[in-house]
Amino acid sequence: MQLSFLGAASTVTGSKYLLEVGNKQILIDCGLYQGVKNQRQRNWQAPPFNPKKLAAVLLTHAHIDHSGYIPALVKAGFRGPIYCTPGTKALCSILLPDAGHLQEEDARYASKKGFSKHSPALALYTEADALAAMDYFSALPFDEFSTIAAGIEAKFTPAGHILGASSISIKAEGKTLVFSGDLGRQTDPIMYPPHTMKTADYLVVESTYGNRHHDKSDPEETLARIVADTVARGGSVLIPSFAVGRAQALLHILTKLKTARRIPDVPIYLNSPMAVSATKLLFSCNQQVRLSADDCQLIDDNVRYVRSVEESIEINEQTFPHIVISASGMASGGRVLHHMKTMLPNSRNSIIFAGFQAPGTRGASLVDGAEKVKIHGAYYEVKAAVFNLENLSAHADSDELIAWVSHFSPKPRQVFVTHGEPVAADSLRLRIKDELGINVCVPEYLDRVELS
Repeated sequence: MQLSFLGAASTVTGSKYLLEVGNKQILIDCGLYQGVKNQRQRNWQAPPFNPKKLAAVLLTHAHIDHSGYIPALVKAGFRGPIYCTPGTKALCSILLPDAGHLQEEDARYASKKGFSKHSPALALYTEADALAAMDYFSALPFDEFSTIAAGIEAKFTPAGHILGASSISIKAEGKTLVFSGDLGRQTDPIMYPPHTMKTADYLVVESTYGNRHHDKSDPEETLARIVADTVARGGSVLIPSFAVGRAQALLHILTKLKTARRIPDVPIYLNSPMAVSATKLLFSCNQQVRLSADDCQLIDDNVRYVRSVEESIEINEQTFPHIVISASGMASGGRVLHHMKTMLPNSRNSIIFAGFQAPGTRGASLVDGAEKVKIHGAYYEVKAAVFNLENLSAHADSDELIAWVSHFSPKPRQVFVTHGEPVAADSLRLRIKDELGINVCVPEYLDRVELS
């Protein structure tokens, strides 16, 4: 049995792991690369395996850095089953077509403005490609082993993070291999904590916050202060947000603050068709999360859902204070860029990031203090105040990751630390080695190991 690390190695993006059991190949996660250019270019390269030979794909959750390459995989000839939880399948039916639509939109805009090297500019895949890929999805329940190929079984265990997110256990050749997926937090405003797991011969664990501890301050208090200060000086607030999970947590917090009169009574816009659909889906599944029916109604009553391009443009023309939540969370694409072009040059405004910003993204540049950023081929001065509320992250921090790994008994033979920038991954490696006494390493891109 061999495991290859084809993504999320020394980076937090592009999650892909290829498991080979005899003559069968299973892909665990199938994410898009985001961030720095040399990684994004991997999306356009032929994958280092034959998609037609895959027996199945397993998804830990629906975020694009874990699922976003699936339409391209199907386009390249994959025709096997894609196994995931019901929540992940439902979210992918929203996220993947929207991702294809956004790529088409961005390609058209790039062609119109002439800032692409291609003429016309190309989309990696289209909305139609994504809809076609959904035919191969098959939902499996939590906490039950299912046969996914001859001699190979898999089980999905709740991981917190977002709706449907899971850790995956795979049994084959008498061994158990566990993939943590993205692990949620104990104190997430919407999601319940990840379930503990106890059995693994080999463990692949994420390390997004492997070298950091989340700020213990109250994110509601910090958000309330920033919004109040911004509105007091006549400005507006833009929050780049992941469409699934983070957007809904922000809506929940902001509507609570508004109802309690801890922030001014200004309009709150959710400007992302994907996020709007994900919000409605979460409302229909609220029994699986911490939101009550009253919480869902409160959001509905206080938020203006923006779907059309025309409505999005109208927001940029407003002169009174308001709050906009828009995708993407790292400002790497989508409608948020059009808001940024309007809001960044105005010192009265505030830009609030709400979680991890991958190196190479506009979000990372802004959080690091960039004085200007390039958007759609032109540079824009950064005069707005920029904040990053990392304590709103839906990722477990270093202590929470160590606590989760510590529950395995007996200890895994080997732990592989992935899905983290190099410093974060190596920091978690050292903690696992020194505090838990487990064999542990940080794989490099394209590493292939024997699980014997």
